[in-house]
Amino acid sequence: MAKSNKQYICQSCGSVYQKWIGKCEQCNEWNTLLEEKNIKPSGILSKSNGQTISFEYLKKEAYDHSRITSNLSEVDRVIGGGFVPGSVTLIGGDPGIGKSTLLLQLVGNLSKLKEECIYISGEESLSQIKMRADRLGLKDNNIQFASVTNASDIAATISSIGKRHILVIDSIQTMYLPQLDSSPGTVSQVRASTHELIIAAKKTNSILILIGHVTKDGSIAGPRVLEHMVDTVLYFDGDNNLQYRILRSIKNRFGPTNEIGVFEMLRDGLKEIKNPSALFLSDRQKNVSGTAIFAGLEGTRPILVEVQALVTPSTLASPRRTIVGWDISRLSMLCAVLEARCKIHLSNMDIFLNIAGGIRIFEPAADLAVAASIISSVKNVPLSFSGVFFGEVGLSGEIRKVTQPEVRIKEALKLGFNEIYLPNKQKTIIQKNLNYNSINLLNDLVNLINKDVMNDLS
Repeated sequence: MAKSNKQYICQSCGSVYQKWIGKCEQCNEWNTLLEEKNIKPSGILSKSNGQTISFEYLKKEAYDHSRITSNLSEVDRVIGGGFVPGSVTLIGGDPGIGKSTLLLQLVGNLSKLKEECIYISGEESLSQIKMRADRLGLKDNNIQFASVTNASDIAATISSIGKRHILVIDSIQTMYLPQLDSSPGTVSQVRASTHELIIAAKKTNSILILIGHVTKDGSIAGPRVLEHMVDTVLYFDGDNNLQYRILRSIKNRFGPTNEIGVFEMLRDGLKEIKNPSALFLSDRQKNVSGTAIFAGLEGTRPILVEVQALVTPSTLASPRRTIVGWDISRLSMLCAVLEARCKIHLSNMDIFLNIAGGIRIFEPAADLAVAASIISSVKNVPLSFSGVFFGEVGLSGEIRKVTQPEVRIKEALKLGFNEIYLPNKQKTIIQKNLNYNSINLLNDLVNLINKDVMNDLS
């Protein structure tokens, strides 16, 4: 006899409560608790019919661990060189950013490699999918489509196929299990549907790719355990006002994290960008103050981006700090260091900071480039057009070392930059035909820029 108990589950973090409260005590979100029925089997645990499991030695079994490449080099790069058979990948992103377009192109490429591909949509009808496939030139590809939302039916179909295939679910928030008395998209349905699909995919050594919705703060909707259940978590983001898209790995059991792939959204689909550094610097202007080039690192890929700063006197009691593509708390810390250690007064100034090209930077190594752009704007003097910056700024004003400086410098040299501003302790990596400016303290950078001002005046 089954016993039904009502419980309230937070749709943001998955916390369970026995009664409704307005604010979740775990994630501090308001009005996120929904009532769901919890069906529990009666009886005690000792009466369950468990079976003895068998163990195997890996050395006695020739398990297939070879990767499957998709011929989309940017995707293969992000996931570590190709898809691993039996793996589960979750892709999240804002509405309309191009997740469905990306995966439709992906299965189109894989179908050309004689892989069995299945695309299941719970959001679009087959006629809508056909419209997109025609636009992408995939109508003649050997891809099987379905428009269903019952996860039990999908899992049974996968198991009945009995061989490896590529399965795309668009999206996991639309899937449901009929035995659960809750709506699709709730925490219980998302968790249970994902578990059902993963079990079916693992049995056939298939590759399962799930599309996930995101919340207003950018995290994947549903329970946090969803990201723990899968092998790889990717985010597909970008500015809807720009045509560039970034595919970024957040979790990867089979490769590096924070790897990125860059795409351009065109009318006939997504186009790979092989050299994103040249793309982000294509509109750069000469003899403009407040701009600096940052030699960054996204995963294993070096990337050069333009940091733009505009510092103007403020008429407000609380000056504005407007940032696109960087962390606002990091900027506040950097401004405090410039005030305290370098005597550059910014407390009565509006500061506008932009990472050109629509990319987001998370590295502390960008501190030196941001500081250089701010100082350049305050002094109203352009920085060297052939210079690049990297280095972390500490609270005492010291410039700290960063990882893999050689890779950053090689990328700068490849794009024609020959003046490197870097931490003093990394000056041992000096190569020929490059001009190095080793900086120990942030005040040293201010002095270099002041020297440029004096040269311009003379």
